[in-house]
Amino acid sequence: MPSLLAYPKLSDCRRLFLRNYEVMSNIGVHDFEKMSEQRVLFNVALFIPLLSSTPMQDELAEVVDYDFIRETIKSCVGRGHIQLQETLCDEIAQLLLKHPKVRAALVSTEKPDVYTDCESVGVEIFHIKES
Repeated sequence: MPSLLAYPKLSDCRRLFLRNYEVMSNIGVHDFEKMSEQRVLFNVALFIPLLSSTPMQDELAEVVDYDFIRETIKSCVGRGHIQLQETLCDEIAQLLLKHPKVRAALVSTEKPDVYTDCESVGVEIFHIKES
């Protein structure tokens, strides 16, 4: 995760995260990847201003719901075969940033079963809203 010290625009934010969310996905450019679904691990951190995410009534509607993250990922994966993790990461990040309470998003994907000689291969992207 990027250091918050490098991003003063995030100093008034809380970090909401989802770790190692596993979704079977049709992804990859290699022939062996196109034959069946494979495991993809998703990690997401959303940066949300405290002013718009500090509950006063202890109600879910006052914060960003974790289901929003999961549903966004499932929606992207459910659209069909994706060639590149970069494409998938970019799309998920852009959709997450459309939420009015989200100021920044860090999204990573990992494919743990592609190669036998490493733990996983993956991509990570970080975006901050301009306004």
